Amino acid sequence: MRSRFHRSVLVSAVMAGMLLLHNSAFAESSQAKAANEEQIARGRYLVTTSGCHDCHSPKTMGPNGPIPHPMKLLSGHQADSELPEVPEGVIGPDKWGALANQDLTAWVGMWGTSFASNLTPDKATGIGAWTDEKFIEALRKGKHLGTGRDLLPPMPWQMIGQMTDEDLKAIFAYLQSIKPIRNVVPQPIPPGGKGH
Repeated sequence: MRSRFHRSVLVSAVMAGMLLLHNSAFAESSQAKAANEEQIARGRYLVTTSGCHDCHSPKTMGPNGPIPHPMKLLSGHQADSELPEVPEGVIGPDKWGALANQDLTAWVGMWGTSFASNLTPDKATGIGAWTDEKFIEALRKGKHLGTGRDLLPPMPWQMIGQMTDEDLKAIFAYLQSIKPIRNVVPQPIPPGGKGH
C-alpha cells in the first residue's frame, strides 16, 4: 500500500514538474516571439524611413507618381529589365553625376553602372543565405558580404553603416521576414563597359 502511495506521489510530482517546465518553455517561447515581432516591426520602420524602397523596390505608377511595386518589394533591379541608352557625353567631371532608370534600381555614373540588390530572403538570389553578422559587416565595410566587391553608389552604406548593431539586426530580421522573390540582379558594369 505504501509503495503504491509513494509511486502515486512520485508520478504526480513528475507530472507537476513537467507541467511547470512546459509552461515555463511556453512563456519563454511567447516572450521570444513577441521580442522577434517587435524587432521585425522596428526593422520595417527603419527600412521604410531610411529610403530602402527608393532603390531596392521596382516601381509602379500610383495616383501621385511612382510607388514601390507591391508584388516586387525589395527584390532589386529586375533581371529582365532593359536599360535605356546613356546619351554620349552626359556623365563626366563637369557634367551630370548620375542617371537612373525609371525604377531607380539601376544607376549610371563615373563609377560605372550599379544595380540595386535583391534584399528578399530568397536563398539563391537574395540575402536568404546571409547571417546578420555578414549583413552588418557589409554595411560597415561597404563590401558585399563584408569581404567581396565594393557596394557602389548610390547605396549610402557610409550612413546606414553607422546605425547601431540592434538597428541593423532589426533591419535584417525584417528583410528575412518578407516574401522571398527569385530575381538575379546583374553584376555591376565598370566605367566604359556595355551599358555605360
